[in-house]
Amino acid sequence: MTQESAPLHQPVMLAPVLDGLAVQAQGVYVDGTFGRGGHSAEILARLESQGRLIGFDKDPVACGHAWQRWGTDARFKIERGSFTQLSQTMAELGLTGQVSGILLDLGVSSPQLDNAERGFSFQHDGPLDMRMDPEQGESVAEWLAAASAEAIARVLWIYGEERFSRRIAARIVEVRDEQPLTRTAALASLIKAAIPAATQGRIHPATRSFQALRIFINKELDDLEAVLPQCMEVLAPGGRLVVISFHSLEDRIVKRFMRDQAQPKQPPLPMAPEVPAALQLIGRAQRASDAEVAANPRARSAVLRVAQRTAAPVVVSA
Repeated sequence: MTQESAPLHQPVMLAPVLDGLAVQAQGVYVDGTFGRGGHSAEILARLESQGRLIGFDKDPVACGHAWQRWGTDARFKIERGSFTQLSQTMAELGLTGQVSGILLDLGVSSPQLDNAERGFSFQHDGPLDMRMDPEQGESVAEWLAAASAEAIARVLWIYGEERFSRRIAARIVEVRDEQPLTRTAALASLIKAAIPAATQGRIHPATRSFQALRIFINKELDDLEAVLPQCMEVLAPGGRLVVISFHSLEDRIVKRFMRDQAQPKQPPLPMAPEVPAALQLIGRAQRASDAEVAANPRARSAVLRVAQRTAAPVVVSA
């Protein structure tokens, strides 16, 4: 397992996240995407001895940093794995329905992008991996070696909205038959060559394809769809759900879920009482300030949404 250095980490939209969570000193909080603990550190700083913070991360390196930094802090617990384990973990801890706030900071973390050996970035050559947990599942290189051109094109189109998905997929299949694609630089170069030069704008032509492959290989949208209903199960009345999305596919899922949960449920029978809304939206969607984007360009596409669990019983559809 590759060990990453610990560069100065800049948690995205830190002040709006803390405002959204409205941290209570003795509350129970969940950081579903621990990363390098930038948000978690500030939550812990606001908790007294009775407060709790449970972090989740698929990345064993991130979990290692968590154990090293807060392993002896009785207020903190790190769970290695997907935040889709939320309901089960809270049940095991006896905290179902008692969580004061949940943070989901979606996407890949800066240390993962900056470490070429993880294979997330087209700007640094490294093994074509992209798994958030490099000890689980199939790498991008392994998947590309066997997938059909149709399957590759579908992934690039659905998860990256890449309009040249078919051209790129055809070129991948053509090249791999001669030599396996195992390096990020080789894939980025192939994608750039497959896209007509006249259509290439300011962003690197491999941006959308790398995003699509990362989302697909880590099942990011599936995991997001799975965890949102679980948040409703574990939040206490008045508990907050704070989500930071970095592209439209994620944000669309979050926006739809919050909107649907913020509307009263229509009764199944004409005379049955209406089921009150399960969430109350807190403010409008927020974006990073100009000053934050200038200091941390990766915050440019961040969108933050906040909702609060109502006191009404929650009905989560299957």
